[in-house]
Amino acid sequence: MTGWTDFVGEFAEGALNTVLLTVFSALGAIVVAVVITAFRICPVRPLRAFGTGYVELFQNIPLAVWLVLFVFALPVVGIQFALFPTAVVATALYMASYYAETLRSGINGIGTGQAEAARALGLGFGQTLRCVILPQALRTIVQPLGNVTIQLLMNTALAAAVGVIELTEATNRVNLALAEPLPLYVGAGVCYAALALIISGVAGLVDRKLVLPR
Repeated sequence: MTGWTDFVGEFAEGALNTVLLTVFSALGAIVVAVVITAFRICPVRPLRAFGTGYVELFQNIPLAVWLVLFVFALPVVGIQFALFPTAVVATALYMASYYAETLRSGINGIGTGQAEAARALGLGFGQTLRCVILPQALRTIVQPLGNVTIQLLMNTALAAAVGVIELTEATNRVNLALAEPLPLYVGAGVCYAALALIISGVAGLVDRKLVLPR
């Protein structure tokens, strides 16, 4: 007789894939977001337009659509990768638009005098952004970045729609075998909540470490 213990490995695989999908997507999204944010505030108009267009494009098309496009449409034009890396790339590019907006809000909270002083010292745009603006902006947006990362965690469930065996897909498969949806999906929800609390706790800890005395 099939029991819960027969599916512990499948649940563990799903939970691990959810964590890995969150971590890799977040890292990729942050890298892309820094570039997009730099474009959005730089003095070169075409780059500003590109940055704005990127954010508008990805925020106005659901992640589920991007996942389907990356997984099923790219192979049609001869571009094909393994399923998990493809989901990571699609999720990272999508979430980069939200990280970029969060970064930009932090930068907008810094007085223009900081950039003007940096220029007066002979620093270029890149140096000013890297050495003066971003370090100060990051101190003010740690918690918002944590919230975006929690949003990313929840969005990883959409990868189940394209066959990635993350926590939601693992729960779906076990439910097909056991037909006990209530305890299974409650358990999955508890796992997501626990991961979200960990992210929130880490963000809170980092925020307290970086806070500037007033």
